[in-house]
Amino acid sequence: MTRYNLHNRGANMLRRKITKQLTEWKTNANKVALLIKGARQVGKTTSVREFGKTHYDNYIEINFEQSPLARRAFDGNLDARTIILNLSAMGYGPFVEGKTLVFFDEIQSCPNARTAIKFLVEDGRFEYIESGSLLGINYKDVSSYPVGFEEQLQMYPLDFEEFLWAKGIIQDVIEIARYSYKSISPVPAFIHERLMGLYREYSVAGGMPGAVNAFLAHDDFSQTLRAQNIILGSYRDDIAKYADKEKDKAKAVFDAIPEQLNKKNKRFMLASLEKGASNRKYVQSTMWLSEAGIAYHCYNVSALELPLSFSEKRNLYKLYLFDTGLLCAMTMDGIQNAVLSGDIRINEGAVAENAVAAELVKRGIPLYYYDEKSRMELDFLFKDNGRLSIIEVKSGSDYRRHAALDNACADNPGNVNRKIVLCKGNVEAAHDGITYLPLYMAMFI
Repeated sequence: MTRYNLHNRGANMLRRKITKQLTEWKTNANKVALLIKGARQVGKTTSVREFGKTHYDNYIEINFEQSPLARRAFDGNLDARTIILNLSAMGYGPFVEGKTLVFFDEIQSCPNARTAIKFLVEDGRFEYIESGSLLGINYKDVSSYPVGFEEQLQMYPLDFEEFLWAKGIIQDVIEIARYSYKSISPVPAFIHERLMGLYREYSVAGGMPGAVNAFLAHDDFSQTLRAQNIILGSYRDDIAKYADKEKDKAKAVFDAIPEQLNKKNKRFMLASLEKGASNRKYVQSTMWLSEAGIAYHCYNVSALELPLSFSEKRNLYKLYLFDTGLLCAMTMDGIQNAVLSGDIRINEGAVAENAVAAELVKRGIPLYYYDEKSRMELDFLFKDNGRLSIIEVKSGSDYRRHAALDNACADNPGNVNRKIVLCKGNVEAAHDGITYLPLYMAMFI
């Protein structure tokens, strides 16, 4: 019997993939400033802080929300010399040429600092990273954007691989699963069962660092739920703060996402919010949530052909929450215990489907679905090596029943590349060209 050592017992800190991107940025000879965008509380500040203190002799962090006085350094002339002198007079430093990283956190609270990036980069003495929530960056006026002097990175909550690192799972185990994905061969049974168990944990804990840390620190899941509810409360506060005239409608849409995903077809129906609600009336609210990184649109397409964007219907869509752990927390009906115990069929498979959607977004895959008068409803379509591929998410034990996928393949012979069913079973290649993959393998697609 083969025995596997799954755990790295020394793992006790959240390891993030963005650290590799930060390192690559630092080694680039033609460096510009780096702007890290993302929803609030996904770990931007912590990641930059750890990177700066590890890779630079001098690390200077300026948080424009925590220290509003620092904004005054950018009130006058925006040349680099004046700004550095102003910041030094405020007690920031030391500024040592060639050895200093300056981190402007919550930069949306100081639009002039964003404008000044061009001049600071041109000055060339120090290196700069900016960070801000999508809420503020998208809705704060900047007089002149630093085009050509700023590289942008998007940061998300932990993906499943990062969650495995947090749980101390060694990389060799992940590579065994990756090999099975690429070779379409079963994962060793013990590893598969363990990864499915961890995937259920990830589904309810989610990837928000505060919630993950609470999950790792306490056997009592109530502490994780408490952390998630605090995060949800802060998002509702942000909606009230930033959404302006759209705040009431945006909050209504945000709070309705779990209920809408609980429906069989999961399409977001505005009529459930108020009688006679129209897409025109709510389009700004739903787009606001999407642009803030809180929700992900999955648009309906009218044709099974590339490019998918050519046939998308902007008035027909599903809305997924950006973090499945927060989705579970919003349902408020104790579904966490059911998911942890192995029942991921609940709520019409909303948890499993939302988790896959969030994982695809983190991998840069736009979300599209297809629905032909309920005869052929396909969960996700995506471009795959120049061809169309289809993903069906099956949360129950009857995952080999997929009439919609069968119909799509029959109606479009030769037009579909991969036909994937994500399920709780092990890897299997069926004779009809269907590939069955465990739900956790969304991280490899």
